[in-house]
Amino acid sequence: MATKCGTCGPGYSSPMEAMKGPREEIIYLPCIYRNTGTEAPDYLATVDVNPKSPQYCQVIHRLPMPNLKDELHHSGWNTCSSCFGDSTKSRTKLVLPGLISSRIYVVDVGSEPRAPKLHKVIEPKDIHAKCGLAYLHTTHCLASGEVMISSLGDPKGNGKGGFVLLDGETFEVKGTWEQPGGAAPMGYDFWYQPRHNVMISTEWAAPNVFQDGFNPADVEAGLYGSQLHVWDWQRREIVQTLPLKDGLIPLETRFLHNPDAAQGFVGCALSSNIQRFYKNQGGTWSVEKVIQVPPKKVKGWVLPEMPGLITDILLSLDDRFLYFSNWLHGDVRQYDVSDPQRPRLTGQIFLGGSIVKGGPVQVLEDQELKSQPEPLVVKGKCVAGGPQMIQLSLDGKRVYVTTSLYSAWDKQFYPDLIREGSVMLQIDVDTVNGGLKLNPNFLVDFGKEPLGPALAHELRYPGGDCTSDIWI
Repeated sequence: MATKCGTCGPGYSSPMEAMKGPREEIIYLPCIYRNTGTEAPDYLATVDVNPKSPQYCQVIHRLPMPNLKDELHHSGWNTCSSCFGDSTKSRTKLVLPGLISSRIYVVDVGSEPRAPKLHKVIEPKDIHAKCGLAYLHTTHCLASGEVMISSLGDPKGNGKGGFVLLDGETFEVKGTWEQPGGAAPMGYDFWYQPRHNVMISTEWAAPNVFQDGFNPADVEAGLYGSQLHVWDWQRREIVQTLPLKDGLIPLETRFLHNPDAAQGFVGCALSSNIQRFYKNQGGTWSVEKVIQVPPKKVKGWVLPEMPGLITDILLSLDDRFLYFSNWLHGDVRQYDVSDPQRPRLTGQIFLGGSIVKGGPVQVLEDQELKSQPEPLVVKGKCVAGGPQMIQLSLDGKRVYVTTSLYSAWDKQFYPDLIREGSVMLQIDVDTVNGGLKLNPNFLVDFGKEPLGPALAHELRYPGGDCTSDIWI
């Protein structure tokens, strides 16, 4: 067990210390009703994941938001390991933006971790007026004590990749992080690495393009993202834009956890590849493709070729393993990235997806599989949808998975997900040799929620995790 010093702030002193942290006992995740036909607000679910608990695998608390159709999506903390040296800071608030409403909910998870309560609501008009931004996505806490949230657009739904800055104590909107007029053309995710004075941000599309569904013609028209933006962390401005060769819709970006590292990975959803970005010998940044998931030739689907659709990626805290989900093909993969230029596949598991046997899609040509995978049944439940959001335990031994991407796209690609609700699953990890194995005794079925089937999304532990903590 890691020892906690009395004068330290939140989180852990290093990624390797975090790996010694206690096992997760509860998980917070937003559940969405927008586009499901249920007229109820989205809510924050608390799930018990302690195998010794009588409430194991159960939703033990639901915190409904006061508004309809927010489309809760990703969340972050008021403070994290970036403030480890500040004993006045504590990780007690979960910051939960609405992707569509642009409203920000600040949730108190410190008073009663098993029963969170609403602390503050920041209305969209405040963000529109002070920042000119909307459609909020990724939340990261900064070493300054502030909270930073990326945007996908302006209040009218045009593309605008800027960043909202909140006071980490009062949660007042302070303005934009970037210099005036310096937003990227599109936005989505971001990750910063102060020792190299750098931040990398990614692109999805303008909200007006994606929010009601996916139209392949918009790809042909160049309306989806295809580049990374490199920011000077101190000057708060873009210093480089990296076009991604064969890299459409770069979504989640992760630097290596080691704060000295000058490299990381980004998952390009539509082109279904992983690209490595790195600082080159000249001191600028470069990018190269290191993993490609080949498309499958299919019949009975919207297009003649089906991409894997890499929708989430993460790195283990020791930077040894990279994980990602193929939401359409239906698999979660584990790669050994000890040599980041040459990832090696060490684990793969199918958890539903669009190409299961007996479904509407027939695979005509497959470069990887000899046959279509079997449908997944866990504890009597046939899993609808495919693996989407993933979260790894601090020790790297468990991966938790949910199946909802974004309600309008869920409705389009997996209508049965809307009817059946999403699920949460757990995979056991071989951290010595690599390898993934489904835990057959773990299922949280959000199809049986009191108000009707819900779409569960991103996963967070109270003590921080592999995708919310940054070390400086």
